[in-house]
Formats: sequence, C-alpha cells, structure tokens
Amino acid sequence: MSAAINLKEKVGYGFGDMASSMFWKLFGMYLLFFYTDVMKLDAAAIGTMFLITRVWDTLFDPFVGIITDRTQSRWGKFRPYLLLMALPFAIAGTLTFYTPSFTGGSRLVYAYVTYSLMMMIYSLINVPYASLLGVISNDGRERNTLASFRMSFAFAGSFMALGLLEPLVQYFTPYGLASSWLFAVGIIAVICLLLFLLCFAWVKERVQPIQQQSGRLKDDFADLLHNRPWWILLGAGIAALIFNSIRDGATVYYFKYYITQNRAFKVAGITFTYSTLYLLTGQLANIVGVILASPVANRLGKKRTYLLAMVLATAGSCCFYFLQKEQLTGIFVLQALISICAGIIFPLLWSMYADIADYSEWKTGRRATGLVFSSSSMSQKFGWTIGGALTGWLLGVFNFQADTTLDTMAQTGIISMLSIIPAIGSLLSIVFIAAYPLSENKMNEISRELDIRRKTAPAGRHAETRAATGA
Repeated sequence: MSAAINLKEKVGYGFGDMASSMFWKLFGMYLLFFYTDVMKLDAAAIGTMFLITRVWDTLFDPFVGIITDRTQSRWGKFRPYLLLMALPFAIAGTLTFYTPSFTGGSRLVYAYVTYSLMMMIYSLINVPYASLLGVISNDGRERNTLASFRMSFAFAGSFMALGLLEPLVQYFTPYGLASSWLFAVGIIAVICLLLFLLCFAWVKERVQPIQQQSGRLKDDFADLLHNRPWWILLGAGIAALIFNSIRDGATVYYFKYYITQNRAFKVAGITFTYSTLYLLTGQLANIVGVILASPVANRLGKKRTYLLAMVLATAGSCCFYFLQKEQLTGIFVLQALISICAGIIFPLLWSMYADIADYSEWKTGRRATGLVFSSSSMSQKFGWTIGGALTGWLLGVFNFQADTTLDTMAQTGIISMLSIIPAIGSLLSIVFIAAYPLSENKMNEISRELDIRRKTAPAGRHAETRAATGA
C-alpha cells in the first residue's frame, strides 16, 4: 500500500477541482441564462448548440486520456497539463461570457466557437487532473479520503463562484450589463488560475504501471470496452449528471419567472437574491454530503451508500413538485436534503473509477489510468450534454419567452424541471449502480495482488517515473 498522504497534498489535490468546479458551476447555473437574457439568443437554439458542442467535447475526452497515458516527463504523466493549461483555461472561460458587438446569427456562431474552445481546454486540464486520483495512492480508503477532499473543495469552489457572480455583476453594472458579466467572470478566472498552479505544485504521482504503456491503442480500447464495471459506472454517472444538470439549469428561471419576488436582502449596497441563497444552500449541503461520503462508505460500502443517497434524492425531487411559491422554507429545506444526497454520490463515483483502473490492470496486465478517468469525464460531460440540451429544448416546448410574464404551462414546466424530470435521471442511476460488481473485499484482494506484481517487476522499469515523483 502507498504511504499516507499528508494534509497539504490533500488540500492541493482539492484545489484542482475547486478551480474546475467554479467554471463548471457557472456553466451549469448561468450560461444558458446568460445566452438567453444577456446575449438574447433563442433558448432552443442554445439547447441544440449544447448538444452539438458537448457531444464533440465528450468524444474528445478519451483522446486526452490516451495522450496523458503516454506522457513521460520529470513531473509525471498528468501534472504537466495542470501547468500548461491553467492560463488558457482562465482566458477561454472569460471569453465565453463576452458579448460581441455584432448581433443575430453571428453571436450564435461566436457562442459555438468560444464554448467549444473552452470545453476542449477543460478536457485538457480536467482529464489529467481526474487521473491523478489513480496515481497518488493505491489504497482504497485513502482514495475515498482524497475523493472527499476533491469534492469538498469542488463544492466550496462552486459556493464561491455562485456567491461572487451576482454581487460582482451588480457591482460592475455601471459599465453596462454585458461588461459586468465579463468583468465578474474574469475575476473568478484569475482565482482558478492560481488554484491550478497550487495543485500542480503540491501533488505527487506515486503509483506506477507494472509495465510501461505500449503504443497499441486498440488494446487500450479493447480492455475498456470489455470492462463490465466501467460500462455500469458510465451509465450511472451519465444518469446522475442528467439529474443534476437539469436542476441546475432551471434554477435561475424558477426564481425569476415563478418565484418573482426574488430580492432577499442587501449587504453594503449589494443585493442578494433568493436564487443566490438557494444556490449557496445547495453548495453548502453538497459539502455536507461530501464530508459524509467517506465515513458512511467505509462503513456501508460505496455501492450501498450510493443507492441510499439516490433513493432519498429521488423521493425529495418528487416532493419538490408539490411546493407552492409561498413555501420558501420547504423549498430551501428540500434543496438542502437533495443536495446532501447529490454531494454523497460524486466522490463515490470518482473513487469507483480509481478502482476500475486497478481492476483493469489486474485483469489485463496493462494500466490505462488516463483512459479510464477520461471516461469518467466523458460520462460527466455526456450527462451534462443531455441535461443541458433538454433544459433548452424543454424551455422551448413550454413556450418560454425571456423577460415576459409566463403562462401556467411555462411555469408548471419550469417547476417540473426542478422535480419530476430530474427524478427520472436519478432513478436510472439507481438501476445502473445496483448492478455494480466491485465490492470492498474484491478491491482489497485486487490491490494486494497488484502490490505483489509491482514488487516482483524487473528492477529499473520505473526509474524515470519514480524520479519524477520527487519533482
């Protein structure tokens, strides 16, 4: 087993997802709203754009995984990408929230280009970052802890981004609506840049493959395609992200167009809205769920913990449908309960992907950590793709029109997008994870056998990569 990981490295690892999640959450919560209410683009057209650009980006992820698996440097396989992609990530993210002076179809083209570029850069930094979980430690409990750190910082980053965005937009409003969004997102982008650089500096790669990766891509893909636990987790992850992304994408519309009295209170001249408080409540509850994930999973097992959390999330989502706009206490309570459950499942998913990388190496003798983790990113983006596209299309189906008073059909549709519709995604996730076969006992057996294989591997095989871990 690997040596214990110190607190500084766990925090450094968490910083990486803190940076990624700040923009991920901005995209999930605000990008559709930005396109419809600031850039004045059609919601259904944006739904189609999300589908097209995200499908391409989803297919791009495995190629990033293949490239990183074959990377050799004094910093390791995955860490160099954190250093190289941090600045492009910050720049592309800011440009995604820029409103060009031209109008009509040209603005839609600009949205296609900048969003596609941002998501490709996101893949180039996030797939290697995710893969680090498989090479920092090979101990299952340590991975649960690292995954919990990762997701705690991820939700903390989301909390920070959501807490900063609307107040910053209001602060910069004298410069114009479009400029206020650009300046606000630019400040968040600088924070992300610094967090990625700290992650690069504080994290080490320790777990090395028993044999160095060959150039036979077909072997890598064949191993993955014959990996049954991978298929199961892929389906569970996609369904979970559909659940999350539809709820996220509909939230701002829910408060602006259904709960129309959106102003909550002012602090130092800055207005905090109910929608901001609702989103921040969700992020705090997510963090609670992440904190609970590791101790509960260590006691009940990852699979049972996941199933319990998703059953409760499904029930809470169905109850949400029946709340009236005056029942703000109930709305916030259910948001907290559902978000705790969502917070529990995501570190478990990442920890399970690390297990699948070990399972694949144990079964085939070849380790493709980057490819396995790129599939986790792929499932995340594919679920987000379907959820994001559905959000835009559903708004069109419900006859949504920006900056107008919505009829009963449109309001009911938006309510269902925070309740019944995402509950379908959570039910699908339950069905998939019920079939997941890798228990804690099985993974302990696999880990022990892999340790023996590494110890008996020819001396000097990992000399170059072992030296890299001290960089």
